[in-house]
Amino acid sequence: MSMPFYVSPEQLMKDRADFARKGIARGRSLVVVQYADGIVFVSENLSQALHKVSEIYDRIAFAAVGRYNEFENLRIAGVRLADMRGYAYDRRDVTGRGLANAYAQTLGTIFSSGGEKPYEVEIFVAEVGERPEDDQVYRLTYDGQVADEHGFAVMGGAAEPPTTYLREHYRAGMDLEDAIRLATQALGRGEGESRTIPSGNLEVAVLDRTRSRERKFRRVTATELGRVLGNGDSPAPVPGTSTDPSGSHDPVAGADTGSDVPTPEEPLTGEPDRPGDPPVAPPIS
Repeated sequence: MSMPFYVSPEQLMKDRADFARKGIARGRSLVVVQYADGIVFVSENLSQALHKVSEIYDRIAFAAVGRYNEFENLRIAGVRLADMRGYAYDRRDVTGRGLANAYAQTLGTIFSSGGEKPYEVEIFVAEVGERPEDDQVYRLTYDGQVADEHGFAVMGGAAEPPTTYLREHYRAGMDLEDAIRLATQALGRGEGESRTIPSGNLEVAVLDRTRSRERKFRRVTATELGRVLGNGDSPAPVPGTSTDPSGSHDPVAGADTGSDVPTPEEPLTGEPDRPGDPPVAPPIS
């Protein structure tokens, strides 16, 4: 009879933690910064469809790094939990602390279970308050540990250089544009080198307490982001408009004006009417 293979609990937990940390470090970093009117999330993301930052509820946002399929499952579970709690009780009963506790229980159970691998994810759960001192940012690690962050935080990838840069340059009460610039500069910091990240490679979202509607989450558009950072690509001019440097404009042809007015058609053939052609009379019955 063969003896079962034995691994001490300490070694098992250490191996599972090393496995999760290596998976998270392979991704790109994500930065969260508190500014005067809310909380901003900035991440380097080359995909325009797969988001790292999303809305959970009215004043609550979710941000994650690591394996997309794993943190997407967590995001969906958080949305369902928030909707059920808000419907059964009151919208004010849905809080960032409650969601952070639920995520912590889920991640802790998965990590300590020997039947499945630990999740390779780290999560931010943020809630914007009526005042800056009421803002809450919770950081959850792969093993279910919860920590509240103040001012700024970085997770995923090589987080130490961006954290050091933010610690040296962050100041409370910044406006949104300064916070975005600071977070972008921090993301560009690496081990002994720095780089400029194009605005098209960034995913930026904010929880803005100044919005009049209940939902405080919004995404920063590419146009706004390019204006703030100054390194975005300007849109190409549309021929036949005031932005066309050639100044050409043909209001009769209507083919290259970029307008929504359809090109006139001949009454019989249905073909596009050519400028200068005489009108066609209908046939005599």
